Amino acid sequence: MGSSSATSNRLLLSKIATSEGHGENSPYFDGWKAYDRNPFHPTKNPEGVIQMGLAENQLSFDLIEDWIKKNPKASICTPEGVEEFKNVAIFQDYHGFPEFRKAVAMFMSKARGGRVTFDPNRVVMSGGATGANELVMFCLADPGDAFLVPSPYYPAFYRDLGWRTGVQIVPVDCDSSNNFQITKEALAAAYEKAQKNNINVKGLIITNPSNPLGTTLDRDTLESLVEFINQKNIHLVCDEIYAATVFSSPTFTCISEVIQNMNCNPNLIHIVYSLSKDMGLPGLRVGIVYSYNDDVVNIGRKMSSFGLVSSQTQHMLASMLLDEEFVARFLETSSKRLAKRHGVFTKGLEEVGINCLKSNAGLFCWMDLRRLLKDQTFDGEMVLWRVIVNEVGLNVSPGSSFKCVEPGWFRVCFANMDDETVEVALKRIRTFVRQGKKAQDQAVQVKSPKRWKSNLRLSFSSSSTRRFDQDSVNVLSPHMMSPHSPLVRAKT
Repeated sequence: MGSSSATSNRLLLSKIATSEGHGENSPYFDGWKAYDRNPFHPTKNPEGVIQMGLAENQLSFDLIEDWIKKNPKASICTPEGVEEFKNVAIFQDYHGFPEFRKAVAMFMSKARGGRVTFDPNRVVMSGGATGANELVMFCLADPGDAFLVPSPYYPAFYRDLGWRTGVQIVPVDCDSSNNFQITKEALAAAYEKAQKNNINVKGLIITNPSNPLGTTLDRDTLESLVEFINQKNIHLVCDEIYAATVFSSPTFTCISEVIQNMNCNPNLIHIVYSLSKDMGLPGLRVGIVYSYNDDVVNIGRKMSSFGLVSSQTQHMLASMLLDEEFVARFLETSSKRLAKRHGVFTKGLEEVGINCLKSNAGLFCWMDLRRLLKDQTFDGEMVLWRVIVNEVGLNVSPGSSFKCVEPGWFRVCFANMDDETVEVALKRIRTFVRQGKKAQDQAVQVKSPKRWKSNLRLSFSSSSTRRFDQDSVNVLSPHMMSPHSPLVRAKT
């Protein structure tokens, strides 16, 4: 198709369809495309790119599979459960099955240590956390309104929160000087700057536990955030989709616990939840909005008809999540396995002097590669990232795609692969860093301080002599991608 034809065709489409609001023109998604082009396989493609940009919990699938085998009646597609097929397959309204909402409310409580209970009548369904975040925005804000979001934050928030709603994101800058903690000063500065620019701030959205930091917010910080939004009379949306991924102290404190003992307006408090991370079930598209605002619950429920959880999924998960013995075993085992994997991975990095931000939750590490940058700039970060993707063969996500204010930080996921693949990834990282150090030492000997920097552009293929300019990323454009690409599949 010629350029004039393409332009003419775009004029026939809506502004939303032709906008860049999807946010996929980002290194975060470019890394996915690089993986899609050359995916690692231990025997079929051992030199391929290892997917470390996918925050997915694959460490406890055996427990879920075992439960399914022992409970065939939970599925309408088995001889034992087919008698419920008609009741499940016929029309269901957007309230969802009562037993499903009850099961979700119970699981949310268990995932938070049983320190707070949730009302099933406030559970609103949506298609994954992506749909839940968008649903909340549609309920709370108009096009052009804004939400404050502490950085670094999930790159796809631009899509989830703003592409179709027209809502803006106003970053709240956080940095490594205090381990990226949110401060009142940073919040106030971002709010006042927005006000000066005539931007109507409707609320604050936080991820707790944090993506990409893997840290949890303490009670004092949460209380200060509630005080801030209460003062300004704006909303607080708490994305708690990693609540059950906490694997070490401190324990997770959810917003529901905090507001129990505070004098605040509950109509301003909303929770986004999902089973994508805590149970590793993103393909089932279970997203939840839990609001303390009656109007949001009622309107959100009507809006949820655009992205419901399938009745078959509700039916199965209701049985699973109401099995208290299974839930307790799953949560305990998952936490232990995440702790073990996190320990193996971070210790492997420490062997070559790579440190990560101290974390206690999540499916990833916030890796500090600042000392490996050719230049302490975001351009320098991108040079290093291209080397890691193309030559080291790891899809890690650069901090700039998370709107980190400091270059040199990378998110690297560790729970979406088996033990053997983790070892391959660690071996590649260690080889890369050690060869870079060797080049540095040689450069010092010949008094050529810049030489080792260029040698960071290492090749792990004897025949490769590629340069690492912008064009060498070699990623696929969306229209060239396989229909089986993880980018084509919905993600949360």
